[in-house]
Amino acid sequence: MPSNPGNQINLFASNKSSATLGFETVLWQIADKLRGHLDVSQYKYLVLGLIFLKSLADLVNAKRDSPWILPDNALWSSLLQRTDDKEIAARIDEVLEFIEQHNPALRGALPKDFQRSGLKLPQIQSLLEALAKTDFSARHGGGKDILGRVYEYFLGQFARAEGNRGGEFYTPHCVVNLLVKMLAPTHGVVYDPCCGSGGMFVQSQQFAEECGSGQVNLRLFGQESNPATWRLARMNMVIRGFNVNLGQSSADTFAHDLHDGLVADYIIANPPFNQKDWGGKHLRSDKRWKYGTPPEGNANYAWIQHFISHLSPGGMAGFVLANGALTSNTSGEGHIRRSIIENDLIDCMVGLPGQLFYSTQIPVSLWFIAKDKSGAGQSNGHRRFRDRRGEYLFVDARPCGVMIDRTHRELTEIEINKIVSVYHHWREDGDTVYNDIPGFCRAVSKEEIAYHKYALVPGRYVGFDRARVGEINMDRLRTELEEIRDMLLAVGQSAKQALDLLEELVDG
Repeated sequence: MPSNPGNQINLFASNKSSATLGFETVLWQIADKLRGHLDVSQYKYLVLGLIFLKSLADLVNAKRDSPWILPDNALWSSLLQRTDDKEIAARIDEVLEFIEQHNPALRGALPKDFQRSGLKLPQIQSLLEALAKTDFSARHGGGKDILGRVYEYFLGQFARAEGNRGGEFYTPHCVVNLLVKMLAPTHGVVYDPCCGSGGMFVQSQQFAEECGSGQVNLRLFGQESNPATWRLARMNMVIRGFNVNLGQSSADTFAHDLHDGLVADYIIANPPFNQKDWGGKHLRSDKRWKYGTPPEGNANYAWIQHFISHLSPGGMAGFVLANGALTSNTSGEGHIRRSIIENDLIDCMVGLPGQLFYSTQIPVSLWFIAKDKSGAGQSNGHRRFRDRRGEYLFVDARPCGVMIDRTHRELTEIEINKIVSVYHHWREDGDTVYNDIPGFCRAVSKEEIAYHKYALVPGRYVGFDRARVGEINMDRLRTELEEIRDMLLAVGQSAKQALDLLEELVDG
């Protein structure tokens, strides 16, 4: 189908029929209706693969400065002229195979599964026709911006549709945004050893572009154990024009560290929550367990020590963990946590509300670790870090967020910036002086944490603000009960942890 400007979807203004919907939503509605009985986990790779193919064709056909090699008959008009279901599916697979063979950066990344997918002729043609109405070569700061916008939106929608499984490849944008703004990466090495579809890299690069001057100087390294998700990340990085080292294949981070020896300035990650089958019994004497051997039934403290092992002398890490890791004393976890605290590696702890993630409804926490808290030679832009050795910041953001639907919550930009501002004022030398905010944030000493038996629950430390009583509603109580239930049912969790959590609720 030849390009027809009259049929193009307006990429930067909503039409009358969708005044409140962007073009990404229009495309999603079309694509989702055509899924039929195909499982979302399979369908997402096919749709994202077609979006990727269409974008490359647009850039090449528009004679942009494109490094990609495409076959002459990869035009959409050629694909749409097929009248036999099998031939269309086979042709798409052939085109994707050709692109991989002639573009080494894409080798092994594209979903060549259309013949085996079971998609029927009307479904495939409708997808092609819908995508043909979107010109990904249009420039608005670069064609990659448009494609990246569509790709990010589709990733989020697929994660929502998959529920628990969606959390394996997608971390909610607001959580990634908070992690990146807290760490503020502007130069050096960024590492994510459980990178999913690569959202941490996208936000890090965007932050560096917005806050830096001139050329962005980030080097990006990642690893992903799921082969299909690894392919999603590869496509996502190519779409953005990022040069990211994701290894030659997918691989388990614990069993086969693809970046062994890498020293990172920033580690940003959302590892699997309470991962049970992580191969711990085969790694009992691993060199990464400097602070204690993690239990075989839960990988939380294996991830923490993996992050620490890859940090540069002045490096910082920000990551998500289930709240059980804040107080757990089973299977040596309490000893590991105490050792990490005694070595002054914890910088800041942020308690988040429940219902932020697609994979769980329970609240989680953000951990921020600093290899060196002396402030020597460290800075954030033009502001130097202060000496904060023996001091720890706790932020209780559990009441934050707004419900975007019946089951999911998002942090607002104002809330994110408030948390970031508190942390940056606390850790940096500057004109703005940090002050504790009762019920929200408080800086404490190592001795106080020891008094609380090395628990890292923000609610125990930030105090109580009577003005926040009205914010404790039924949704909050349901979330807390879900957390208690999850802890009681989780393998390896003890009744002691549940009691610790109940104590937290009383304290907080």
